[in-house]
Amino acid sequence: MQLPEQLRRAIEEQMAGHGPRSLGQAALELSEKYRAQRPAKGSFITSEAHRLAYAAARLPATFAAGRAVFAEIRRRLPDQGITSLLELGAGPGTAGWAAAEVFAELQQLTLVERDEGWIRMGRSLARAGENALLENADWVHADLRAATSFPARDLVVCSYALGELEQDEARAVVQAAWPAARVALVIVEPGTMAGFGLIRLLRAELIGLGGHLVAPCPHQGECPISAGDWCHFSQRLDRSPLHRSLKIGALGYEDEKFSYVVAAKAPVLPAGARVLRHPLRRAGHARLRLCTAEGIQMVAVTRSDPENWKRARKIAWGDAWPQ
Repeated sequence: MQLPEQLRRAIEEQMAGHGPRSLGQAALELSEKYRAQRPAKGSFITSEAHRLAYAAARLPATFAAGRAVFAEIRRRLPDQGITSLLELGAGPGTAGWAAAEVFAELQQLTLVERDEGWIRMGRSLARAGENALLENADWVHADLRAATSFPARDLVVCSYALGELEQDEARAVVQAAWPAARVALVIVEPGTMAGFGLIRLLRAELIGLGGHLVAPCPHQGECPISAGDWCHFSQRLDRSPLHRSLKIGALGYEDEKFSYVVAAKAPVLPAGARVLRHPLRRAGHARLRLCTAEGIQMVAVTRSDPENWKRARKIAWGDAWPQ
């Protein structure tokens, strides 16, 4: 997966005039904060250099995760039009860019963000990238923790935002956001133990609010992931030269690990099962670790089952599997 060319150019334009040494230092500071999994002074981003470093080194990964989740929503709800989107804790509007790549019918974006610096950068990226949808977005300067309601939109998205809040605050945001979702609510967090822990908590919250799970869960029952394990997925994305230099990485790509949950207002046909790890393929057989309505199962598929064998040869981590 790659960033849209317009967004890549817009980010590089933002970097013009800023020294690579200061951006590299800011990228290193951000990396250390994310590894610690708790923000300093209420936010991971504390300077303009941090915002620039994030846009160059971190935004591509969160874009890739968001696009992967939106693509799964399109697969699970193929006949559901998504014409409006509300992004909570929008940062520079990354999820809006990703959604625009998947939902061609999208016409209205509302982006809620408490940091004025992010709002300025989000508007600047939209102008530089000549993205009419993002240029015409309605930016709302507000702190999620103080909100009790939000404007109704088809899709409500919290992407890499709720993990910066206390758990009770995150639950309160979801409770306020759920009535605003006409079609579905989406939550994406880093694919870490902490990120999945929050997703698991908010999954239960959404079910309690009457949500119908769209993805990744193939059932409404208690999450079967055992202690010490976590449910997460991976999306590979190409690195630009700027991205690679800030990450000090030799590889031309990186794999973004993420956890997520999507809940719809109306009942949906769930996936039969979900592939939880890379399939283990050998000559003549494959083994799949699946989340099912009956719990976690290891399934072996052989050439003697031609229909499933054909599927097993192409199936990937995170895909739905028929039961």
